[in-house]
Amino acid sequence: MDESGGYTEYQFVAELYDHVGPYRSREDVSFYVDMAIASKGKVLEVGCGTGRVLIPIARAGIDITGLDLSPAMLDICRTKLLDETEEVRTRIKLLHTDMRDFMLEDRFSLAIIPFRPFQHLLTVEDQLSCLGSIWRHLIDEGVFILDIFNPSLPHLTEDSYLSEGGEEPEFQMPDGRVVVRRHQTISRDLFNQINDNELIYYVTHPDGTEERLVHRFKMRYLFRFEAEHLLARAGYEVIDVFADYDRSLHESKYPGELIIVARKMSTRPS
Repeated sequence: MDESGGYTEYQFVAELYDHVGPYRSREDVSFYVDMAIASKGKVLEVGCGTGRVLIPIARAGIDITGLDLSPAMLDICRTKLLDETEEVRTRIKLLHTDMRDFMLEDRFSLAIIPFRPFQHLLTVEDQLSCLGSIWRHLIDEGVFILDIFNPSLPHLTEDSYLSEGGEEPEFQMPDGRVVVRRHQTISRDLFNQINDNELIYYVTHPDGTEERLVHRFKMRYLFRFEAEHLLARAGYEVIDVFADYDRSLHESKYPGELIIVARKMSTRPS
């Protein structure tokens, strides 16, 4: 399994990604567009994938740079950009690079990591390296948004999640393939807070043939104050903690999301 969370190793994921129901209906895009407009400057998206968030930000008139480690995801993004206006395309830069260590010429008013890619970093060293690279690219008092899931104790402890389940509504690909996705947790490392997961795609082709595709990846979960301390170590001051993209307070719903808005401090702790 690679450092991209399997998005490089499993090429089929990029092709299917934008058609998955929970991704198409995810309510985070308007939140990030609003935050980008409010930043009044350039935006950096780390883990931009197929451009699900990146392209709407560019449509809103914002210059944005997107980084990703998966060539396949970036290829999908570039293909989607062919349907955009020249004005939108000129606002976007795409780079194939590792979120843990990158160096760009631009500096940004806002940096974002939407929808979990940070959780594919499985060690504190890698997490701090990523946060440090982002810190170096923010302007003074620039804003950073860390978007991770709030750990659910039942999900972490109940045996039912160790069996394949959670079937989602089927979706159809442009070529006529019908896909149903399920998921399961293969194993839990409670000491290191790492889950080994699978997303299983059951694909029925137009000629009736079937196949089972498995996207296996590991994710490290963080609890709220652990994440806040990690950000403090990396040179950020927490401004807000939200449970959802409607800016509900963290304590308002469980488990909800864990969306932390932080500001770059002038110096990093030694």
